[in-house]
Amino acid sequence: MAEAFKIEEIEEKVILVGVSEQDGDDAEDSVAELAELVKTAGATVVGTMIQKRELIHPGTYIGSGKVAELKLLVEELGATGIVCDDELSPAQLRNLEDMLDTKVMDRTLIILDIFAARATTSEGKIQVELAQLKYRLSRLTGLGRSMSRLGGGIGTRGPGEKKLEIDRRLIKDRIAQLNRELKEVRQHRDITRAQREKNQMPVAAIVGYTNAGKSTLINTLTNAGVLEEDKLFATLDPTTRVLELSGQQQILVTDTVGFIRKLPHHLIEAFKSTLEEAKYADYILHVVDASNPQHEKQMLIVYETLANLDVKDKTVITLFNKQDARMDSEPLHDFKADHTLPISAKNGTGLEELKNLLSELLRENKILVERTVPYANAGVIQLVRKSGELLEEEYREDGIYIRAYVPMEIYAKL
Repeated sequence: MAEAFKIEEIEEKVILVGVSEQDGDDAEDSVAELAELVKTAGATVVGTMIQKRELIHPGTYIGSGKVAELKLLVEELGATGIVCDDELSPAQLRNLEDMLDTKVMDRTLIILDIFAARATTSEGKIQVELAQLKYRLSRLTGLGRSMSRLGGGIGTRGPGEKKLEIDRRLIKDRIAQLNRELKEVRQHRDITRAQREKNQMPVAAIVGYTNAGKSTLINTLTNAGVLEEDKLFATLDPTTRVLELSGQQQILVTDTVGFIRKLPHHLIEAFKSTLEEAKYADYILHVVDASNPQHEKQMLIVYETLANLDVKDKTVITLFNKQDARMDSEPLHDFKADHTLPISAKNGTGLEELKNLLSELLRENKILVERTVPYANAGVIQLVRKSGELLEEEYREDGIYIRAYVPMEIYAKL
């Protein structure tokens, strides 16, 4: 009987490596965030190295002197690999592996690994595998040593990584198949959006930096039951729920995947159908972790990502979340937002004000009417209930008196 191979989960000890190209850049913050990503992926950080350089070295990412220094550090700390804070080219990956004789990973690989571990729906798994294969297609030679190892650890999770013998032709065939499957998913999503538009149901998309509290917000507002964890990328798959507002008004609230510094373009492309929920929404709920000292930079990254997705001309409501965890009382501002509110999604603070604001915004696109509808046309009342906001209803001898906010289409029928 053939012997079964058991793949054990390796406890990886890694050294973080970054490059600071100019004074005052966010290299240290970025590497600190990389440490959180590595922790989320299941590894332990045993050391950090940041080199100041005018430009990233095209062949080895850091300079040759630092590579020699890094090799000694790997041996001294007993590290099983290094993680670079930028996406490495195939040449950089190959050269570093040869010179260091250890496992070499980059920020993109870590994020892809986290996504592979967190994807639960068929759509999420397709999107992650597609991003993984596109990343690996250009790095088949560079990934030689790490791909040939039979074992666990970062970069080996998910359906994408099997063995080195998977050649470019097979990967391209698989990418083509995944693209076809993703196209079907997108068509289904388009049909769902078209149905929403037909039903005239307004949509609010929740966006924000990863771990800002988006899942907690949708859970508190709608009892959605989405996973909440104090981790980066705790949830990937979008969740849409109905939020009941005053006056029998309703709005669909959709959670989206979190943004982060240097979000890999492979992921943006693969998750475009998911991220485009923001593009087709009527309102953007921008959730900000107000307790994070880097919240202003995080806000900037969110707006840059939205711009890359061509999300524009939307009403933006910025929610300064985690007020209960703030250490200072400095006023918070977002000059790009149409409205701002301080909230605590965990405690429910400020959420009634959010609901009232959404109710007011929905009324802006409606007309206040007072009519007595003949009993013969009573069916129009149901349209008012469905698409408008019925404030008053009274049955009289000559018909049904209503006072309501209604969309233009219903107003024409009244």
